[in-house]
Amino acid sequence: MNTPRPKLSADDQHRLEDLHARLSGLRRYYVGYPCNEDFDFSELLPFFQFAVNNVGDPFGGSNIPLNTHDLEREVLSDFAEFTRAPKDGWWGYVTSGGTEGNMYGLYVARELFPEGICYFSEDTHYSVAKVLRLQHTRNIMLKSQQNGELDYADLRETLRIHRDVPPIIFANIGTTMKGAVDSLAKIRAVLDDLAITNSYIHADAALSGMILPFVEKPQPWDFAAGADSISISGHKMLGSPLPSGVVLARKSHVDRIARSIEYIGALDTTIAGSRSAFGPLFLWYRLRTLGREGITKMVRDSLDRAAYAVEALRARGIDAWRNENSVTVVFPRPPEAVMKKWIIAPKRGIGHLITMPHVTKDIVDEFVTDFAAAIEAEKKSHTP
Repeated sequence: MNTPRPKLSADDQHRLEDLHARLSGLRRYYVGYPCNEDFDFSELLPFFQFAVNNVGDPFGGSNIPLNTHDLEREVLSDFAEFTRAPKDGWWGYVTSGGTEGNMYGLYVARELFPEGICYFSEDTHYSVAKVLRLQHTRNIMLKSQQNGELDYADLRETLRIHRDVPPIIFANIGTTMKGAVDSLAKIRAVLDDLAITNSYIHADAALSGMILPFVEKPQPWDFAAGADSISISGHKMLGSPLPSGVVLARKSHVDRIARSIEYIGALDTTIAGSRSAFGPLFLWYRLRTLGREGITKMVRDSLDRAAYAVEALRARGIDAWRNENSVTVVFPRPPEAVMKKWIIAPKRGIGHLITMPHVTKDIVDEFVTDFAAAIEAEKKSHTP
């Protein structure tokens, strides 16, 4: 016997319609945050009738067969290739997003080095300090260079002072505000020069982890460059209606922290217990429909539009710039009129535009026109 499907009241139905109209209207102006709005998952709608759950280790099986573990493993294999993970020497899972991925990497590091000190730059995402407090991990904030990249001289000097304690280094592979990439080659050089053998490097590659594998000359950032774990967001460059991410780590590290749980019939190797089965499904769908060629084109087009945005802003007298292989265009903090219309992420004296795949040249042109007009209006308002 089928249970009658409950229906919304007329008022609640109108609320949904209003919400859809509001979100549709905002979509064009969503340019300050790294989320790709250019996707279509309508083919997957039939799967929303299932209460699926990816609890446990995606490689270890589970007592709950309603899952997408098989697709999750394929997604992870693709990301292992993108990050040049050691063959048969990596492990990972699909997370709820970048913060969980960073938490996992720092969790593994702390389990390996309970007395270790975590080093991160002042341009690191705000959630990392929160994670370190939650895990009670000793930590030291380091200086950043003007472009947002780690100050390697400060890293060297600080490590020299604390050479008796294993370092856990949190590397930014595309900082939040400036898109700067901390060079793992330079970090490794500092460790080698100081003869530090016990160390751990986690790479936060939330956005750039799906950019650098598809450019001709990427900065040293992946497992081949010395990372011990890497976190990448799934809803950023690839695009997804639900936040998701991937975390990968060297298998030898993960094997030391795994626990078997009889209740779910799986290894407890993840941060979360119940995990979304739709995150892996969405990522698998995007990877299979785009293919490597499609992702490469999407990345190159986004980088081209970033270069276009820099030139367009400079042509109107606005001091714009970007880091190498970055889709993040940095400029002075815009006037309030621009901030009100466009969804911009400000931090102190700067703002940025991120040329995600949905940010077309037409959108860039409209933004630049509004920015320049607002500056001119401010000048006139201050003229006696």
